[in-house]
Amino acid sequence: MLKHHKWKLFFVGMGANVALIASLAVADVKVLAEINWLDVLSEGGAAMLALVWLGLILHSRPAGRVTQYLSLGLSGIFLAGFQDLLDEFIRFPEAARWDHWIESGCMPFGLVLLTLGIYHWHKEQLSINEQLRKRERLFREHRSLDFTTNLSGADYLRKQLLQALPEHRNTEQSLALLFIDVDNFRAINRRYGHQQGDHLLQSLSELILLNIRRNDVLCRYAGDRFALILPNTGRAGAEKIAGEISAAVQHFAYKPQNQDESLFHSVSLGIALTSTDTTTRDSAETLIERANLALLHAKEKHHATLQRAA
Repeated sequence: MLKHHKWKLFFVGMGANVALIASLAVADVKVLAEINWLDVLSEGGAAMLALVWLGLILHSRPAGRVTQYLSLGLSGIFLAGFQDLLDEFIRFPEAARWDHWIESGCMPFGLVLLTLGIYHWHKEQLSINEQLRKRERLFREHRSLDFTTNLSGADYLRKQLLQALPEHRNTEQSLALLFIDVDNFRAINRRYGHQQGDHLLQSLSELILLNIRRNDVLCRYAGDRFALILPNTGRAGAEKIAGEISAAVQHFAYKPQNQDESLFHSVSLGIALTSTDTTTRDSAETLIERANLALLHAKEKHHATLQRAA
C-alpha cells in the first residue's frame, strides 16, 4: 500500500527537512547543559508516534477521502511535534517567530483533520460492519439450503414454526403443516440411479412451488419428504391444497435421462393443524410429530390400496 502513498511520505519528509534547514540557518545550537532531556523524550516521542501512526495508516489503507484526512492530520501533528523538538536543541532569536507559527498552526490544523478522518473512518466502519452482517446472514442462509432442491431444510422449518406459532395462538385462524412424501422413491433410485432420483426431487420441488400460495413455506424435510407450512389455513383449505398438489404430481410425466419411457408418480400427504383453542399450546415438535403420524397413516393406506389392486 505504501507505494500508492509515496508522495504523501515525500512531502512529509520534505517539510521536516525544510524546517530543520531553516531552523539551523537562523538559530544557534544549544550546548548540552541547556537541553531538557525530559522535554526531548516527551516531544520527540510524540512526534515519532505520529510518524509511526502515519506509516501504519498509509500501509493499511487505500487512497481516498478518509486516508487523506488521516494522513494530513497526522502529518500536521508530526510537523508541529518535530518543530517543537527542534526548539529543545536550537535557540531561536526573538525576531524568528515562524517556528511558533509552525508549532501553533500545524498542531490544531492536524488535530481537526485527524478528527474529521476518524469521524469518517467511524462511518466507513459502520457501513463495512453492516455489509459483513449481511454477508454472514446470506452465507448462513445459503448453508441451510439443500443443494439438490435449493429449498431450506428441517432446521429452517422448525425456525419458521417457532416464529409462526405464537402469532396463531392469539387468532381464530389455525396453521397447517403438510408433509409430502414421494411414493416408491427408492425404486427410482435403484432402477435409474441416485442422480436421476435427485433430478426428480428437484423437478417435484419446482412443481409443488407452482401450486402453493405466496406466503406458504416449502422445505425439504428429509430424503424424499417435503414439508409445507400453510399459514392461516383450516382443515378444508389444507385438504384443498393437498389435493391440488397430489393431482399435479399424478399428471407430471418425468422422463429419466437416456430413457424413452415417462414415469408417473404419486405422493402421500399428512396434515396437522394447530388448535384454535387458546388454552392449547402447540409446539413445533408436536406439530411435526402429528404431521409425521398422519403421513404414516396415509402411506399405510396407499400400500394397502396397492396390495388390493395386485
